[in-house]
Amino acid sequence: MLSTPWSSSFGLRVPIVNAPMGGVAGGRLAAAVTAAGGLGMVGMGSVATRESLHAELRHVRGAFGIGLVDWVMRNEAGLLEDALAARPALLSVSFGTDWSWVGKARDAGIATATQVYDAEGARQAAGAGVDVLVARGAEGGGHGDVKLATLPLLDTVLDAVSVPVLAGGGIASPRSLAAVLAAGASGAWVGTRLAACPEALTGDGSRRALIAAGATDTAITRVFDVAKGLPWPARFPSRVLANDFVARWTGKEEVLDRSACDELAAATAADDRSIAPVDAGQSVSMIGDDASVGEVIERMCAGAESLLTAWGRRA
Repeated sequence: MLSTPWSSSFGLRVPIVNAPMGGVAGGRLAAAVTAAGGLGMVGMGSVATRESLHAELRHVRGAFGIGLVDWVMRNEAGLLEDALAARPALLSVSFGTDWSWVGKARDAGIATATQVYDAEGARQAAGAGVDVLVARGAEGGGHGDVKLATLPLLDTVLDAVSVPVLAGGGIASPRSLAAVLAAGASGAWVGTRLAACPEALTGDGSRRALIAAGATDTAITRVFDVAKGLPWPARFPSRVLANDFVARWTGKEEVLDRSACDELAAATAADDRSIAPVDAGQSVSMIGDDASVGEVIERMCAGAESLLTAWGRRA
C-alpha cells in the first residue's frame, strides 16, 4: 500500500488528508476518508459556529481532524476550545498570523497544521511550532494566496523547513498524487476531487457543476465574499467555477448593489450554480463522476503506487 514515513507514523494507511472545505467537508466525508485509510478532516469555513461544529462531529468515526479559519475562530468565542475538547488527531488553522493557538493545541497533545504559500510563511509557521505544513498552490479551489503553483511552492517549502509538508492544489489523479510524493511531499491535501463524492455536503447542483466542468472553467475572484459581507483578507481570493455572477461583477466589487446581493442569496437558496458559487480547483476536469470517497482514494493511491513502482524499476 502507498505510504510515506509521515503517513505511517501518523497511523494512516495512505498519505491522503482531505482539505477541510467549509460547507463541503462534514463529518460524513471525514469518516469516509478515514475509513479509506487517510485522515478525514471536518471543515469549519467562513460561517462556522460552535453549533455547526458539534453537529458535524456527531458523524465522525475513528481518527479525524478539524480545520478552522483563523479570523472566524477569533470571532466565534469558544470555537477553538470546542475543537480542542473534541480531541482531533490534527487541528488545522489557516489564514492568520497569530500563532497562540499552536501552544494550546500542543498542551492538549494535538498535532497542528497550517497552509503556507511561500518560504517565509513556511519558516514562520515551523518556528511557531506547527507540526505539519500544507503547501497550498494557486491551482487549489476555495480561498488561498495565488503566488505560486503547487510544484514550485512545494520545492520552495521543502527547501525552507524540515517538518513534514503536505501538498495541496491540483491533486486529483494518480499522476498528480505520484508527482507530489516523488517530489518529497509527506502526503496530499485533496479537496476538489472529494467535493463531488456523495459523502460530501455538496448540493446536487454543485455536484453536477463539478462533474461537468473543464480544467479552464475556474476563476479567481473576491466577488462572492464581498457580496456576502465576509471579511476575508484581500490576499486570499477564492478559486471557483466561473459563472454569470463572476463574469458580471469581478473587478467591480465596489459597485455591487443590493439587487445583486439579493440575486446571489436567492440563487444560493435555489442551488442555481449559474449565479451561486462553487469552489473548485484546476483539477476539476479530473472528476468525471460522483464515485464514493473509498473508490476515489483507492483509484488515486493504486494508480500512484503503480506509477512510482514503474519509475523505480526504470531508474
